[in-house]
Amino acid sequence: MLTVTMLVSVFFLPGAFDNWDNKPASLFIMAPKKIEALAGACLEIPCGFNSKDATFYSNRTTNGVWMKNNLHFHFDPNVVMFNSSELVNKYPLKITGNLREKNCTTLFSDLNTSYTGKYFFRVENGPCRATACADPIQVNVIDSPWSPSINVPSDLKEHQSVTVTCSAFTPCPHSPPQLTWNLQQDSLRQTEKNTDGTFTTKIQENITLSDTHDGYNISCSARYPVIGGNKTAETEVTLSVSSGLDSPTYK
Repeated sequence: MLTVTMLVSVFFLPGAFDNWDNKPASLFIMAPKKIEALAGACLEIPCGFNSKDATFYSNRTTNGVWMKNNLHFHFDPNVVMFNSSELVNKYPLKITGNLREKNCTTLFSDLNTSYTGKYFFRVENGPCRATACADPIQVNVIDSPWSPSINVPSDLKEHQSVTVTCSAFTPCPHSPPQLTWNLQQDSLRQTEKNTDGTFTTKIQENITLSDTHDGYNISCSARYPVIGGNKTAETEVTLSVSSGLDSPTYK
């Protein structure tokens, strides 16, 4: 009897078994842990992601998924609020970042208080799919806007030149608040990016102090555009200006 031995060679393609779902915490995102939004306005969530112990292929079709309050969409598909691969979604979201560049920045539109909740982000990169289970984002939608803050240097003295700043939290840089105050109205408005990716809108004015500024009230209002109008909040501070002269010394 003739026995024939056959050698079978099996070739594994790179990434063929990169199943992120089977690797705990294989995906993580860089985004604020908590963020507030205003009902009737928009919200931009700065977001970036990376993978641990798994390979991300930028040449693959990549989709982003947002789930609310629960990440087990296999058992309850209703937790999926947005999937970039779908034409129709529950929430009018838009991933403005380039997912192939690991940018998951997302724009929420026309918010209402029902949007409040904990959001989980998921990446589907071909057969490699994973959810950032350990990095949920708590979104709180509030009805009243945030009061602006007025920054004035301490220990004010007459003839001193100081910079006064009014700043306001800006959850959506595409639609920043309008800042106005009772100083000169030609103040330049700037929207700046913070270290955590969120934004702040501010106006500044340089003033030279005199005795007339002692007890002067500076008020600043922030008007946020929302559906159907605006929502406004105001802050006021009182200046305390000293003469700057040394007190006489008695012997």
